[in-house]
Amino acid sequence: MKLVNEKGKLFGLINVVDLLLLVAVVAVGGAIAWQLFGTQVNDAVSPQVELTAEVVIIGTAPRLVEEIVRQDLVGERLVSGNVYMDATVTDVWLEDYVMQAIRDDGIIVDATDPSKKDVVVKIRTTVPKDTPSPKIGSQEVRAGRTFILKTQTFESSGTIRYVEIGD
Repeated sequence: MKLVNEKGKLFGLINVVDLLLLVAVVAVGGAIAWQLFGTQVNDAVSPQVELTAEVVIIGTAPRLVEEIVRQDLVGERLVSGNVYMDATVTDVWLEDYVMQAIRDDGIIVDATDPSKKDVVVKIRTTVPKDTPSPKIGSQEVRAGRTFILKTQTFESSGTIRYVEIGD
């Protein structure tokens, strides 16, 4: 028996071109499925641990500070796109906004801004135990990164200043 017969069929069963087309369609379908569901499968199979992060909105204007206090974001779930995340704001507090100023003699000193504040937001979620890239939604969570803090009624960019991943 020949590998490819006179009609161009592999083992006399299927046309070689049809086989290549079938393999390509299955490969593309598998790649799409992995992109859509691969991380969800990994997250479901991996044991989960708690992640705590602090996001600081630095030098927040007084009007926005008033709105944050009015809304009392504690207990709010974070949003990514149009989907609620499994991440919750657990605490919000204000700190003095300290900036550097140059005195008349040229020395740089720290000065507290009388009207602006740093708003600190503490977030809790769960992530896979040994993940190299902890995420909330599509955003990686690492100290020093910019993070878009978004709830149903509030959105602002901040900087992650603290991350702790429990065991």
